Amino acid sequence: MKMHLLGTAVLAGLAFAQVANAHVSDDRWYLTGSAGMNIQDNDRGTRNAPFGTLGVGKFLNDNWSLDGELNYQNPNNDDNQNLNWSQYGASIDARRYFNAEGRDWAPYVLMGLGYQRSEEELDASPSVNSPAQREQGNLAAKIGVGIQSALAGKRAAIRTELAYRADFDDGSVHAPREDWFGDVLASVGVVIPLGAPAAAAVIAPPPAGKTCADLDDDGDGVNNCEDKCPNSQAGQTIGPDGCAVAVSIDLRGVNFDFDKATLRSDAVSILAEAAEILKRHPELRVEVAGHTDQCGNDGYNQKLSERRARTVYDYLIKNGVAASRLAGPVGYGESRPLEDRGQKFPACKSETNRRTELNVQN
Repeated sequence: MKMHLLGTAVLAGLAFAQVANAHVSDDRWYLTGSAGMNIQDNDRGTRNAPFGTLGVGKFLNDNWSLDGELNYQNPNNDDNQNLNWSQYGASIDARRYFNAEGRDWAPYVLMGLGYQRSEEELDASPSVNSPAQREQGNLAAKIGVGIQSALAGKRAAIRTELAYRADFDDGSVHAPREDWFGDVLASVGVVIPLGAPAAAAVIAPPPAGKTCADLDDDGDGVNNCEDKCPNSQAGQTIGPDGCAVAVSIDLRGVNFDFDKATLRSDAVSILAEAAEILKRHPELRVEVAGHTDQCGNDGYNQKLSERRARTVYDYLIKNGVAASRLAGPVGYGESRPLEDRGQKFPACKSETNRRTELNVQN
């Protein structure tokens, strides 16, 4: 049964709001490759050099990815370019993406930890063993920023990055007094998911005498002419364009007295109706969220919103809603007022902000 049926039930006593989001994430494993310039620490006694990386990774959720990466660079010595100097290593890199509504790219911050190995030749003349060679491996840490295009549903994405790597090499021949070196890494790379993106549904031509406006192949209540997502699944909330949307159910009337987390008597009947709706639609999974007005200390309001969310959460469980269908309870404090935040209210007390919501997770 499609979720637009829930909308009919909700309109009987509840209100909902739709929120659209865009993400660069994808649930497929992916391969990465990049090329760029390694701007060497001046104290190394080496010249800047190109470098390359290869890696594999996966998004852990919409905002976080984790990559394993190999790197290699082969800079020249400043004093004697006939002497070889090379460096290679491996790292585990976590990236935190900052998604925004309606955008198919996202900036991110990078944090990495790994191992770097240095191999450098040195002039040991007049020894017969010249040139001598030093080989040493060290811990390395990396931080950085970047931008990545959307990967979801696509065959590749572009990633540009600027990072700073601290290489804790304390055995350098050219700089024996240095305990570590800092290199800047500027690169452009590609992210290639493993496996094909989800295939779009193929819609058969309409039968004779019918048009796309007469058909609804995926049964979501939106005809084929207007359906931009013809492969929607049962259990999703469907918007007017036929695509899945997120839903927040505002329990209007389930309010709290100022500075209280106990239910008013008039709120019980509304919560009872919400519990019945949830029981009639067992496919629903919701987050229980609490909110306060903008009075008082932020920290106190945060704790108060958590207690209010807990009150509603406990009520729903006691009235037959399985705990496995409820996420949270989560308190948002005063961070999400319904009114314009730039607007002032008498004594800052707006009862509509002392509310709870059920945010549909399907």
